Amino acid sequence: MIGSVADLATEERRSLLELVEGFTEAQWSAPSLCPGWSVRDVVLHHISYDLLAGRETLQRMVTGRAHPGSSSNDTRLAELAGLTTGDVVSALRAHQRPTGLTSGFGCRISLLDGMIHQQDVRRPLNLPRTIPGERIRPALNFALWAPPVRGALRGRGVRLVADDLDWSFGRGPEVRGTAEALLLAMGGRTVVLEELTGPGLGRFTRNLGALGTR
Repeated sequence: MIGSVADLATEERRSLLELVEGFTEAQWSAPSLCPGWSVRDVVLHHISYDLLAGRETLQRMVTGRAHPGSSSNDTRLAELAGLTTGDVVSALRAHQRPTGLTSGFGCRISLLDGMIHQQDVRRPLNLPRTIPGERIRPALNFALWAPPVRGALRGRGVRLVADDLDWSFGRGPEVRGTAEALLLAMGGRTVVLEELTGPGLGRFTRNLGALGTR
């Protein structure tokens, strides 16, 4: 039985915790798919806003300091720079259920953010996974209109088709690939373009170049 999106987001965080608990310092320090961010930065970013008290989250939203943009995220990481790797793991363990900003849109923010960022960690470390279909489907659907991702804009003028899942979006020449590759592409990860095929790939590649990386 498929649970709520909040349940799926919790399971996604649990899988991230299981992944990183045994990381070596070299793995924590390794570059991720996010330019300028290490694996540690990515994991800490994912839970960074959960560590805020409710009132502080509201204050940051009012002032724009809780906006999911790159400058706000870099500022938040700088605020937490003093945490040890053990602290990061403990924080992730203590916040398996999304709260605060990441619980928005029925925890879809956490599900999408966590799923993309787990791949940001896994791919450079050559640690592939098979994402459960019931978990990646709502992430794909939310990625189409979630403001930081703008998947529908990145997919403008083409039809995105998942080879391993009954999921598609858009009109135009097809771009085909795994659900994971399509999700990461909508998130601006151009490294997956070589995994995609179809007559619409050139148009899709140009779209990604115009909108940049999330």
